[in-house]
Amino acid sequence: MTDLSFSLPDDLAASLKSRLAEGHYADASEYLTELVRRDLVETADTAWVREKIAEGEASGFVDCDAREVLKEIVADRHARRG
Repeated sequence: MTDLSFSLPDDLAASLKSRLAEGHYADASEYLTELVRRDLVETADTAWVREKIAEGEASGFVDCDAREVLKEIVADRHARRG
């Protein structure tokens, strides 16, 4: 485990103390560790969403009405099932 030392502006330090006083975290280290973990998960989730958006954009765009596209998909599924 690595020890870190840093300074917080007074308003953030007060907010940190307030969160600790609520009793959800044992100490500042536990709270900050949780924040870093959440940030890492959020960053990974955001990257995944951006990747899926890029895949969708790369697959092309349809100029048809979305309802018509869905009707075609449903009709195609019914045709394949027999």
